[in-house]
Amino acid sequence: MQRYYVWQSKIYDATRWSFLFGRRELIRALPFGRAARACILEVGCGTGYNLRKMALSYPQAQLIGLDVSTHMLNKARQNTAPFGDRVSLEARPYSLGDPFFHSKLDAVVFSYSLTMINPQWRELLQQAKTDLKPGGFIAVTDFHDSRFAWFKRHMGNNHVRMDGHLLPVLRTEFTGLYDQIKPAYGGLWSYFVFVGKKPGGNGAVAW
Repeated sequence: MQRYYVWQSKIYDATRWSFLFGRRELIRALPFGRAARACILEVGCGTGYNLRKMALSYPQAQLIGLDVSTHMLNKARQNTAPFGDRVSLEARPYSLGDPFFHSKLDAVVFSYSLTMINPQWRELLQQAKTDLKPGGFIAVTDFHDSRFAWFKRHMGNNHVRMDGHLLPVLRTEFTGLYDQIKPAYGGLWSYFVFVGKKPGGNGAVAW
C-alpha cells in the first residue's frame, strides 16, 4: 500500500471523483445534527476528503483519520489544516485488538477502504463494533458488485475485491438506518451506501 500510493497520492483528488461515488451521500446520511459533539473515526482516510466534508458539516465534532500511507496523510494534513486540532491524523493500520478507541467513538467511517483490505475486512468491522459506544454508528460506502467477470478481474488487479461480500455482514452486525445499492456507469458496477447502528444504547451525542 505504501508503494501503491506514492504516485496515487499526487493524482488522487483529481481523478477519484469520477468513480468513488456515494461519499457525500454517506456524510449526509450520518444521523448527527450540526451541533453534534461527536467523536468520529475514519479508517483509510486517504487525502482527507471525507474528513474535510465532515469537519464542515459538524463544526463541533472531533475527527480522527487513520491511514497506512504517509504520502496520503501528507495530503490530508494540507486539506484539513484549516480545522486545527479538531482533526487528528495517524499513520498506522486499524486492526483487531486495537486498544485505542474501545467504546469511545460515536461513529466509524469506512469509505472505499474495506474492499481493499483483504482478508482482514471482517476483523475491522468487529473492531469497529467494539470501538463504538452503545448506539454508535457505522457508515460505509464502497464498491458492491459487477455482473462482468472481466471487470472484477480488472478491479482485483487494482487490489479491490468486488463480489457483494460486505453488505450481508453489515446488515447482520448492525441495525440498518440507511441502506442503498446504486448503479455506476450504466450498470458496469454497483456501489452501496450503508449507515447502521450498534445494538444497545441510544447513540448519546449532543445534537
